[in-house]
Amino acid sequence: MIKKVSGDILLSQAQAIAHGIAPHDHFNQGLALSLREHFPAMAKDFRHYCHQQNPKAGNAWLWAGAEGKIVINLMIQEAAKDQNAHPGKATEKYINGALKDLRKIIEKENISSLALPRLATGVGGLEWNEVEPLIQKNLGDLDIPIFVYTEYHKDEKAEESLKAA
Repeated sequence: MIKKVSGDILLSQAQAIAHGIAPHDHFNQGLALSLREHFPAMAKDFRHYCHQQNPKAGNAWLWAGAEGKIVINLMIQEAAKDQNAHPGKATEKYINGALKDLRKIIEKENISSLALPRLATGVGGLEWNEVEPLIQKNLGDLDIPIFVYTEYHKDEKAEESLKAA
């Protein structure tokens, strides 16, 4: 069940937060930066993962923190060409691949609720009307609450109901 909410995704009561990045991302912009500030170990673990696995765009990587929060990093953008370059833009192909991986992770790990931002609409460079149908197609039939944060309001808790429909 997908429910649109507004507020600060970092205050979500969902078991997991998923967000968009690029492989080898530095977590230095947007929601990724906020997540790095809240969970510095995640960014460190992601760098280690990337050095070992050299992931490609279109995949997802799960990180579980000591406090019990799960962050799923969706690699929806092309990796930067070099250390000083910005990541490439998001594409429908990468978003679909990452969302398929996300679905597998949700099912395998028995994740009970998920929060998502408006994927790929900031640094990713896409329009929401291009991305929203991809989320619906890949996750819409899951029997868990999925909260899509369509509007950001700093330090404001969204109205989330964790009960499945």
